[in-house]
Amino acid sequence: MGSVYKVVELVGTSANSWEDAARTAVTTAGSSLRDLRVAEVIRQDLTIGEDGMPDEFRVRLSVSFKYESE
Repeated sequence: MGSVYKVVELVGTSANSWEDAARTAVTTAGSSLRDLRVAEVIRQDLTIGEDGMPDEFRVRLSVSFKYESE
């Protein structure tokens, strides 16, 4: 029998890196969503502070998890 997966979009942020931003999104989602399978980076961007330096790294992810039917 086949499986069904739901896909949601998440945005993670970090003051340090895009990797930390992705990790934050997946870790946070994992605390309330079960059986996470794949995370795909859709977009990376950052905000720039008044000093002209990167202020916050942001990653938009598409995350899938297995759908559980009752």
